[in-house]
Amino acid sequence: MPATYDAILPAPFGKIGVRTDGARIRAIVYLPGHVEARAPADALTQQLAAQLEAYYANPDAAFDLPLAPAGSDFQQRVWQAISAVPRGAVTTYGTIAEAIGAMPRAVGQACGQNPFPIVIPCHRVVSARGIGGFSPHAEDGFYLDVKRWLLRHEGAMLI
Repeated sequence: MPATYDAILPAPFGKIGVRTDGARIRAIVYLPGHVEARAPADALTQQLAAQLEAYYANPDAAFDLPLAPAGSDFQQRVWQAISAVPRGAVTTYGTIAEAIGAMPRAVGQACGQNPFPIVIPCHRVVSARGIGGFSPHAEDGFYLDVKRWLLRHEGAMLI
């Protein structure tokens, strides 16, 4: 698994795997803490590492990174709606669905396919009945623990 990442960066909740195309970020992936870190080898992954460190120190720190285009038109609409949710706030899958004329389950699936978590803050989207999911490949609660950490860090109330 680690060989597929251009960098594996430490995070307070584990590690973050990064894939780039040399000029843009292609994917950000949450990884468990036992995965071996890999230092940034180029200016782009160094820039991401610096912005992540700034975010860990201050949840109001902004991300300004070149992201590779990804996703369908529908996913783009969902990710744009997610990006509008301010730090310290949460919204529901249903609220986003209503705003863009979709079904909550489809919004949840688009959230799970977000290639740029933290930068596009899908952790700020919760279920109407609780914290909701966070990843289509959740294992042993790791991804929900990441979501809880991010929401606590940003000062959002947990459900």
